[in-house]
Amino acid sequence: RSNSSPMGVFPRMYEKQMKTFAEATLMVRKPALEIMNYISRTNLNKPPIKYVIYGKDGVGKSLTMSHLLHFGMVNNFVIVHVPWVADWLKRPRELVTLNDNAGYDMPLDAAAWLIHFKTQNLALLSQPELTVSKEYVWSQRESTPKGATLLELVEHGINRMKFATGTIEALLGELKILSTAGKCKTMVAIDGFNAFLVKKTTLLALHKKRIPPEKITIVKPFLDIVQSDWQNGVCIIIVDKLAVERGTTDSELPLNLLGRDGFELLDPFVPIRVDDYTEKEYYSCIEYYLNRRWIQNRQDGYDEELKYLSAKNPFKLMQLCSSL
Repeated sequence: RSNSSPMGVFPRMYEKQMKTFAEATLMVRKPALEIMNYISRTNLNKPPIKYVIYGKDGVGKSLTMSHLLHFGMVNNFVIVHVPWVADWLKRPRELVTLNDNAGYDMPLDAAAWLIHFKTQNLALLSQPELTVSKEYVWSQRESTPKGATLLELVEHGINRMKFATGTIEALLGELKILSTAGKCKTMVAIDGFNAFLVKKTTLLALHKKRIPPEKITIVKPFLDIVQSDWQNGVCIIIVDKLAVERGTTDSELPLNLLGRDGFELLDPFVPIRVDDYTEKEYYSCIEYYLNRRWIQNRQDGYDEELKYLSAKNPFKLMQLCSSL
């Protein structure tokens, strides 16, 4: 995964490949098309339909989400995108203990996420109808007045990092209000969502005690935004074994990764499985690598050998081809 500029939209290995090929290309695959078709036919004047993407490691879950983010931007959705939850809960930029040990804040990560949100939604944020519904008082001297644009709210959180997490909570609450009022459409896209639901993170508090996710302030707003108490939106969730500690579960199924509480939080949802390449997708990928001169060693039967070694897993195939 990547945290570049300031957060990555693509997995780190794919970003390297993009730089090598000097272009960003995505294979059009069935899971993304299926969700696009569902969204296009959905009555958005209802609580948001939740799509839970799952599958084995390396099958392309994150790139499926990237394709859906492009679809959301083209169709004028406000994008609420978390590229990889585990970056917050395993390796935050900074962890600040709140007064009386009431919880833990991640101001640098919160501000970085606000920059990411602003970058993805800049064209929509200045629209005059997208304003806050009430005044937000941050300190004795600082407040965001009722009627301020969402852009003003976001920029305050970026400039005053101390209030960045509170700004995220206010922003996501306002998006629920604005979406329900029909003033915008919101697409929530969270990769590695099941990291929010572990009993203990790997972060350590005083006395080497592991911190539960609910004690981290940035977690709550993103759990609230996937509730069913608003309209005119869609939620796309990825559950992934890599988002939690190794050995937590051997299964990639949503129930195993979400746990009972997480399953009930998202229920009802539409499960969307991403699998290894089909035969056609495999040969399309090989053709692309040949076209980009990524594969140079073409001895007889090389394509069948690669198919056997990779088992048509997209990530394994990319790794194998990097040395050819």
